[in-house]
Amino acid sequence: MSYISFDKRDLQNIGRTLSKEILNTNRTGVFSISSLIGCNTRKYHGLLTLPIEGTGLDDGNYVLLSSLDETVVQYGAEFNLAVHHYGYDIFAPNGHKYIREFDCVRANKITYRVGSVIIVKERLLVSFEPRVLIRYTMLEAGSGEVKLRLRPLLAFRNVNELTHQNDRANANMDEIPNGRKICMYNGFPTLYMQLSRKTTYCHEPHWYNGIKYYKEEERGYEFREDLLQPGYFEVPLKVNESVIFSAGVSEVPATKLRTLWAKEEELRPVKENMFDFLANSAQQFYKRKENKCYLLAGYPWFNATAREQFFSVCACTMAVGRPDYWKAIIDDTAVHEIKDFIAGKQENIGLQELDEPDALLWFIRSIQEYKEYKPIEEIAKKYGKLIFDVIAFVKSKHPRVQRHANGLLWVNGIDRPATWMNAVENGRPITPRTGYVVEINALWYNALKFAHELATCLGDEKKADMFDYDSVLVQDGFVKVFWNGNYLYDYVIDSYCDREVRPNQIWSVSLPYSPLDYQQQKKVVDICTKELLTPKGLRTLSPKSGNYRPFYVGSQTERNHNYHNGPVWPLTIAAYGVAYLRVYKKSGEGFLKRILDGYEADLRELCIGTINELYDGNPPFRGHGAISYAPSVEAVIRLYQGVQKMINKEEEV
Repeated sequence: MSYISFDKRDLQNIGRTLSKEILNTNRTGVFSISSLIGCNTRKYHGLLTLPIEGTGLDDGNYVLLSSLDETVVQYGAEFNLAVHHYGYDIFAPNGHKYIREFDCVRANKITYRVGSVIIVKERLLVSFEPRVLIRYTMLEAGSGEVKLRLRPLLAFRNVNELTHQNDRANANMDEIPNGRKICMYNGFPTLYMQLSRKTTYCHEPHWYNGIKYYKEEERGYEFREDLLQPGYFEVPLKVNESVIFSAGVSEVPATKLRTLWAKEEELRPVKENMFDFLANSAQQFYKRKENKCYLLAGYPWFNATAREQFFSVCACTMAVGRPDYWKAIIDDTAVHEIKDFIAGKQENIGLQELDEPDALLWFIRSIQEYKEYKPIEEIAKKYGKLIFDVIAFVKSKHPRVQRHANGLLWVNGIDRPATWMNAVENGRPITPRTGYVVEINALWYNALKFAHELATCLGDEKKADMFDYDSVLVQDGFVKVFWNGNYLYDYVIDSYCDREVRPNQIWSVSLPYSPLDYQQQKKVVDICTKELLTPKGLRTLSPKSGNYRPFYVGSQTERNHNYHNGPVWPLTIAAYGVAYLRVYKKSGEGFLKRILDGYEADLRELCIGTINELYDGNPPFRGHGAISYAPSVEAVIRLYQGVQKMINKEEEV
């Protein structure tokens, strides 16, 4: 049995399986998402979704193939394997009742049993190409002839919209080898649908009206869609025989589909434990675009943003054995875009939000993390000058940062969000963290100390002395401004000191260079443990606050107000783990193992094999937001590695 699998008792319980989702990506921004049983529950769900740019359409991701409905035909009887939700408790067909097993050792695999017929369905996305492959294999069939009927349901729309029955849609399917092609609307790419064997095609245009996406209803959006089914393919199947369905934006020789499947399957690593799934999830965030490469912040709606990329990149590349993607993302792309940004050249920068006040500080932190894999001498030689230039830019030229006489960085978070707590209403920050912000200045102190380390390594005494002087100044200013005797203010502006207990202070303890002494560190860890810690990580606000709003539910406006005022964000858990061990040493080992166990269970709950963006701050701690979020995956990878190091040390003893 595979590490993550489900049997028919789980799969036929539609109330449980609808909330479980499956994500596949191909490292160019193309993705395929649906629920575990193939019933789409979001407008972002679809078998083939791809970015489209420069065609007259709005740049963004577009769903072409929404779903593929399968029907097994035997003895003249039709057994529909698909599932669609039409509202209330109306599901039609009820294909989930035929599902017997799901696993994802390599490709996602579902086993169906229809009477004496057993069919296995597996799905892959082709690497670096907008193409989904679905393979059907019949294992048993009894005595009667079996035919497999495939009905494509088409959307051809932006992921942020829904389509409805209309007269503009082109339903004509033009013949191609072993299949058909169609383009529903002008400006869209043509969708090529082919099978690995000769097939018959019946043209039977029909709209499936009123399909419901209950996840969108929960989020307060339009939630009903009409999908075009232009016709169906039909192919006979024999025992131990397979047929592969391909959908892409270019034609492929049908005779090569089996070879293509075998090649793609071989590229997929076998996933046998928690780390295998986390490593697979980390690599799903890679996005190559022409000669550049980025780390997407998450799926299904995030782009490549600077803060999230630099926060996550080391764990999502080096920690999972992909130094080639560290090189592609950092050396070949980010380094050049940072240099352009510093020089005031904006036109070739693809990484979004590089001007955020903390983005470049997280870049420096990512290089510091790289020290775990490469010697400091190599890092100093390769990145030292750029880091020195970044620090000089932050000190005096950054458009959104001011360095004050006390050495601390001051940011304006009133007119525009200045930190990761960036929800807005009418363009204005809901959580206006402004002035001296605690984690920004903790990162600043850590950056100066790391720069001193690099300058010393390079033998540049003048720079080393300068960074040493600046860091002493910042440390003194940090404690004077933020320390209130029990914990750290979240931000300070003029005479106002924000006393809300938030997790941002934990980075002042977890970063390699902390501006706090041991007793101060302990008090920060203790208050985070007492008021913020949950089985899912740290709350964004203490329940003692009058502003505490723990549940990420309701309309978009309500969710925006709750976003950073109570829900738990897993991205803080690695920092908490490091801080806890720094204070409590070996006695914290068992405690952190139990926290990790909670995340291991989550790999089976929402998006299979990955970690979502946030959880409710109160029981039962339901997951919400992006179904797969790079900073969450990063944090759990870091926590996993920390716990494994503890276990290995115990075994050595």
